Amino acid sequence: MKEEGWLFDWSVPHSNGYEVYELLLKGTEERQGLMALKHVRDQLYTHVDLVESAPSNKGSNGIYQGVGAHLFAIACKLSWDVGNEGFVQFKTKTNLVKHYQETLNAKNIDEQNMYIDSYASINLIRKYFSKEA
Repeated sequence: MKEEGWLFDWSVPHSNGYEVYELLLKGTEERQGLMALKHVRDQLYTHVDLVESAPSNKGSNGIYQGVGAHLFAIACKLSWDVGNEGFVQFKTKTNLVKHYQETLNAKNIDEQNMYIDSYASINLIRKYFSKEA
């Protein structure tokens, strides 16, 4: 995947017990983004290890905008599905903290660790999942 322009080695999170999810356009096999997560059931949250938009979706000139937020909405839905009440935790680069506060309504745990609470989770799910999905 590196030769296709993806930044991360997606075999690493999988080998560390994370599930890797793809965001596809309906009716295609073309990856629009990837996300690695695992559910921490004893602490009632879902941990997102990596999120990456496809190379064609990166930056302001990307084909599709909102891929990252859509992937986080999937994490929120999966968190609800396993009984973690929508709580999602992740570590971000310092320069993206404000972006995640604005786009995901994420809150800081410390300088780089953030979380999405139940309320923000519900809002993301409503925004990115249609009633027919």
